[in-house]
Amino acid sequence: FLSVTEDLVRRRAEHNNCEIFSLEEISLHQQEIEKLEHLDKWCRDLKILYLQNNLIPKIENVSKLKKLEYLNVALNNIERIENLEGCEELKKLDLTANFIGELSSIESLKCNIHLKELFLMGNPCTEFEGYRQFVVATLQQLKYLDSKEIERSERIKALQDYPEVQWKIREQEAAYLLKRAREKEEAQRRMQEKKDEKQKQMDSKLGWDSPDSPQEKPDRAEADGEQERCRTVENDDDDEDRKFWEEPTPYTPESRLETHRYMEEKRRAKDNARESKKREKTAWTLVTAEGKVLNVNVPKLHFSLKDDEGNNQIILDLAVYRHLDTSLLDVDVQPTYVRVLVKGKPFQLVLPEEVKPDSSCAKRSQTTGHLVVTMPKAKEIILAKQKVSASIKHSDCNTQQKATRSGQVEKLEVDPSKYSFPDVTKIVQDKERTGQGPIKLQPQKVTEAKKSSYDFENNEDV
Repeated sequence: FLSVTEDLVRRRAEHNNCEIFSLEEISLHQQEIEKLEHLDKWCRDLKILYLQNNLIPKIENVSKLKKLEYLNVALNNIERIENLEGCEELKKLDLTANFIGELSSIESLKCNIHLKELFLMGNPCTEFEGYRQFVVATLQQLKYLDSKEIERSERIKALQDYPEVQWKIREQEAAYLLKRAREKEEAQRRMQEKKDEKQKQMDSKLGWDSPDSPQEKPDRAEADGEQERCRTVENDDDDEDRKFWEEPTPYTPESRLETHRYMEEKRRAKDNARESKKREKTAWTLVTAEGKVLNVNVPKLHFSLKDDEGNNQIILDLAVYRHLDTSLLDVDVQPTYVRVLVKGKPFQLVLPEEVKPDSSCAKRSQTTGHLVVTMPKAKEIILAKQKVSASIKHSDCNTQQKATRSGQVEKLEVDPSKYSFPDVTKIVQDKERTGQGPIKLQPQKVTEAKKSSYDFENNEDV
């Protein structure tokens, strides 16, 4: 059976930061709970407790909830009101649509002096003659019963007729309890019959599977037989389902529990069938037995593969759906191929050239949603070294261009041991000599002329 677990309580206590010791309100409705426990130890400060639409057969383990003001256990399998004496602050109790037939059990609520509202609609006891008068007279602290206000005159009349009404209620209650005992016996018998019938079906199925016929059967016949068996099983399931829902049964806690068990079993069978189909689905062949990588496009997406020679890289543009969450994409770049899993479906492409997986990157376009995978080529390492060794200073660019134009490429390949760098000093000296030569030669000539004309007479008349 399913019971209240700590994990369930913490999940339902999100509004209290998942803290359960200080919890004041919790909703555990529609959780298929079959046993009520632990709450009186974990959540001592509870004021409001919702437990409607479960399979709880008995009110228990709530008597220590001293601060509890509202308890809702509607749509459960409760047959008796009990174990609420300790809920001193209880003001509202909802028992709608249960199986309470022992109406005298409401006398246990006399201790709950603050109880103002009580809901018993949909219980067998509400069909008893004198039901309302009995409850009004028994629980004098009540203000509302089944959403209807209790008038002062109604209470006075109920108290006057109480002895007679109480006797009638006791009589009807005894008859109901006898009827319930028969229903329980009938439910036990039906359950045993169903178990025996199921066992017979299992035995017969095992008998069909046993190899009665010779082993040498054609494969076609075996396949046909398997399909026929599957069809037979499906038809049997449909017949069983129809029989279950069309069979008239009394509305009792046992029939409600049986319906729940049946639906749970069917749901589990469907889940198992779905899981087995997923497991049986053939895996996609991405790499052959010989190790050859295949081109695969299971998601059927448009793509483009561009060789960006300028940046020495390969770019894959995969047209992924715009609104697809990125967490559903799994990119795997290998030296010779790239693989992208789109919602588990593989897209695989063999690359024209070897790439570097570690330097690759994948991005999503914010406008189109496309996946762009940039993969640098593996040869870029060698090219980068060539560029570094061939690079020269900006001042030597003209020399390199002249050498290239003249076609004398071999001049660049010099012996580093002899000519590690050009002799700039000699070049500068040659330039200075060439530039200043004429200026230095002229005074020398004048000096020589003066020296050679010592006997020269300066005649001012000439």
